[in-house]
Amino acid sequence: MTQGRVNPAHTLEQQGITGLGSVYYNLLEPALMEAAVTRGEGRIGKGGTFLVSTGQFTGRSPNDKFVVRTPEVEDTIWWDNNAPMAPEAFDRLHADMLAHMEGGDYFVQDLYGGADPDHRLDVRVVSELAWHNLFIRHLLRRPDADELATFVPEFTIINCPSFKADPARHGCNSETVIALNFEKKLILIGNTEYAGENKKSVFTLLNYILPEKGVMAMHCSANHAIGDPDDAAVFFGLSGTGKTTLSADPGRTLIGDDEHGWSETGTFNFEGGCYAKTINLREEAEPEIFATTRKFSTVIENMVYDPDTLELDFDDDSLTANTRCAYPLDMISNASATGLGGHPKNIVMLTCDAFGVLPPIARLTPAQAMYHFLSGFTAKVAGTERGVTEPTPTFSTCFGAPFMPRRPEVYGDLLREKISAHGATCWLVNTGWTGGAFGTGSRMPIKATRALLTAALDGTLNRGKFRKDPHFGFEVPTTCPGCDDDLLDPRGTWADGAAYDRQAQKLVQMFSDNFAQYVAHIDEDVRAAAI
Repeated sequence: MTQGRVNPAHTLEQQGITGLGSVYYNLLEPALMEAAVTRGEGRIGKGGTFLVSTGQFTGRSPNDKFVVRTPEVEDTIWWDNNAPMAPEAFDRLHADMLAHMEGGDYFVQDLYGGADPDHRLDVRVVSELAWHNLFIRHLLRRPDADELATFVPEFTIINCPSFKADPARHGCNSETVIALNFEKKLILIGNTEYAGENKKSVFTLLNYILPEKGVMAMHCSANHAIGDPDDAAVFFGLSGTGKTTLSADPGRTLIGDDEHGWSETGTFNFEGGCYAKTINLREEAEPEIFATTRKFSTVIENMVYDPDTLELDFDDDSLTANTRCAYPLDMISNASATGLGGHPKNIVMLTCDAFGVLPPIARLTPAQAMYHFLSGFTAKVAGTERGVTEPTPTFSTCFGAPFMPRRPEVYGDLLREKISAHGATCWLVNTGWTGGAFGTGSRMPIKATRALLTAALDGTLNRGKFRKDPHFGFEVPTTCPGCDDDLLDPRGTWADGAAYDRQAQKLVQMFSDNFAQYVAHIDEDVRAAAI
């Protein structure tokens, strides 16, 4: 049985997926919610949300992700960062998964990855779970009814959590598998209910496809001035640096909170929704995101709730600290309806420096921007993981190494070319510690960070005076409206200046040691910008 809108020339049967039970194409939110509840996948929460637990896997499984090593991609994949799978092993995996699916009911969404029609990817997502189909319907961009009638998928994702891989037979590491085959335009996901695997698979695809077209793929949030899409800004940052919080400025229009492209015409969102962390979420700090946790069809993932009242416990991390909610962008009042912006006038790289060394903001040259982009620095703090007793550096190149199928320099070169072509100003913003490292100093005041970003984005900071940092070589403003000038000199915030100098040299060496892996692949000007 087939239900829903679909291009009759491009059903699953036309793709060779046969023998299934009922297939539901492009169901809307109410029907997907009804199916998910009927099938016992979760329950309805307050306001009509959908409450679900993902079981064993509450986050991505990076050690179970593979790229099929075909001649087509042999010379372009960054194999040091992407585990290979043999084509023959993938074929066995594909055949075994299709056999496993026979007789089962499946849900299909035909969606766009990318708001720019010239660069979007037409993706079909085949889900064993109805709520996974609801999730990806929120997270990607939805064609209208006329577009569905002629929709032709370029890539297909099959997500089957009940399927368990066989490492010996399928060339993987465990019963869990995420396998990308660029030649067959197919992604297979098995033995994990964590919905984020769907979204990040599309991001990985776009990260591979777009650079060949001269489009920069970015793990960043983005916004633009209200009424002026050409005044755009992008915010790179790893988890915990403030990427979502700082881009969701009520004084600007939100383009998107996680994944974007930078094309010949400007910035565009890959997604149609948000996948926001909810641990310790507070209504007073994030009122719009908080409000989505009581709106119809929002997916509430791995949050603890009262079984009788259905009240959510935003502080309980007993299931995972990676609690999430997924919702369409139109639930946010200041979100862009088009997902489009102009060429970024400002590029912000966010870092949470738990060593207390970096200033709250610094201006970067294009070469320095490439250096810090390739470095992708943030820091873990003591107590966040077993064995971490002092701040620990984390370097994730391009601020998103797990999703980068090409070598980092490909993205770095594209970024530098676009900065040069469009005159963007680059900033490094530290949302971490000041006055000492974690445990001694204090967290950078969010009010100061917002004031500095406002001054950076409206041009005030650029017109002021700067000093050159003796350790890192970038320029640091000496004053900023709404910010205590003392914060701008991190050494002065420490009780012991000599201790600051030692800590700064320690961090400089960490950067240098990490960057050694890129030196052979970069131009001389970036080498000169290296610390």
